[in-house]
Amino acid sequence: MKEKKIPMRMCIACHEMKPKKEMLRIVKPKDGEVSIDFTGKAAGRGAYICDNSECIKKLRKARLLNKVFSAEIPQEVYDKIEVEFFAEKK
Repeated sequence: MKEKKIPMRMCIACHEMKPKKEMLRIVKPKDGEVSIDFTGKAAGRGAYICDNSECIKKLRKARLLNKVFSAEIPQEVYDKIEVEFFAEKK
């Protein structure tokens, strides 16, 4: 029987390749409202980040979403992502 291929994605903070299921997807749909996509299926441009607090902190410090989405992302979006991430961990 053929083994099923596991989709891999690269973290935008640490650049490690990990299975897609272990990553958080941050999505920017056409309307521009950036948010965490917990389903992994939302429409829009996606960026993946490791499911650990160090990468989330680096995301804010280096303003990585601005680079990935080639747009000015307000600081409130980084705050919201951090709050959602740490709320999901509890």
